[in-house]
Amino acid sequence: MMNSAEQLASPATDQRNTVGNEPEHPYKDRYLTIPNVICIVRVLGSLCLIAVAAAGYAKVFVVSFVLLSLSDWIDGKLARWLNQRSDFGARLDSASDSILYACLLVGSLLLKWDVLRHELVWIAVGLASYAVTTGYGLWKYGRVPSYHTYGAKMTQWLVLIGAVAMLLDVSIWPLRLAIVAAVFTNLEATAMTYCLPVWTADVLSIRHVKEVRNRQQQTESTDPGE
Repeated sequence: MMNSAEQLASPATDQRNTVGNEPEHPYKDRYLTIPNVICIVRVLGSLCLIAVAAAGYAKVFVVSFVLLSLSDWIDGKLARWLNQRSDFGARLDSASDSILYACLLVGSLLLKWDVLRHELVWIAVGLASYAVTTGYGLWKYGRVPSYHTYGAKMTQWLVLIGAVAMLLDVSIWPLRLAIVAAVFTNLEATAMTYCLPVWTADVLSIRHVKEVRNRQQQTESTDPGE
């Protein structure tokens, strides 16, 4: 029987249909996939955002950021539809997201410093929460967590709305709401890292982690072979 650590190492959202001892659709390390190519394009496009902001093209910056953000939603869907999920892809997706939001921050400061200089406390809190969850994952697993939770997906849309509203001088409050959501998302990810003994990709929520652990403990307690 698979022990608890081995079970938790399997991605929570990966449904495995086994034939004998071999999985029908293995969640394996694959590098050259369509979702991974999209992630690389997102990284390159994100770096270009800084140049666009430095040149003062605010509208081009906004449109480019929206398209890059939507690419994150697209590559996730394609990974599932094409059965091209992988551990490497999960890590690459998380890294490309981090680069995108770092470039968004730098570009936004270049374009809207007069607005954002009053929001530095909000920004610092959001960055601190990300540093905590990332640092804890690196300390425990030696790699950055790649959970892609429901909360993270919702926060991505809130950041998209908040950033566009701020850049177009509509309102600053959607961005503040997005930062609050990001803090709670990072706190959840930190709690999940605490609960999971090994690095695990694509775990949708802390509730799912608890359910998996409870089922495993019940199985072990009733299995005389353990």
